[in-house]
Amino acid sequence: MSLVLYNAARCPYAARVRIVLAEKGIEFETVEIDLSERPAWLYEKNPTGRVPVLEEDDRPLAESVVIMEFLEERYPEPPLLPPDPADRAAVRLLIFRDNELTSPYYALRREEEGAAEQFDAALARLDVRLYEQDYLGGAEYGLADIALVPWVLRARDMLGVNLNGYPSLGAWLERLEERPAIADEAGIVAAL
Repeated sequence: MSLVLYNAARCPYAARVRIVLAEKGIEFETVEIDLSERPAWLYEKNPTGRVPVLEEDDRPLAESVVIMEFLEERYPEPPLLPPDPADRAAVRLLIFRDNELTSPYYALRREEEGAAEQFDAALARLDVRLYEQDYLGGAEYGLADIALVPWVLRARDMLGVNLNGYPSLGAWLERLEERPAIADEAGIVAAL
């Protein structure tokens, strides 16, 4: 079985997939896509022309959330979803609602009016959640953390968002950056 990741370093959605692949120790080939000049053949792999696309033995699969779930099923060790079905559902719901963080992030990046306050509110909600538990999905690190950390890293390192007002979120990010997969992603973001 061969895996090819169609990737763009700057893309937080592709970052999710890179992190899952690293956490699971999966070998893969990378094809870097220039998002400002997407090759025509990319649309054959994903009609939207977006990355990430993960191709397994010439079968392309698009959308980061779908790819993360696929990798969790295809490569169950180490598990990145909790064992209890209700806990797994809660993680999936958090990921499904990722726009509660991503929409304000993109508004902030576009410098829209009121975006800073909206993004601060999103970070405050995460901070409260992380005050009550060590990881977004509960007691263990997993897909919920992987799904949201790319935007937190980019907000901090690319948009200059100060996380000092969010102590639980800051502690979570410190814990995550101790993991090689997250530290590698932080290095990618720092180089952008």
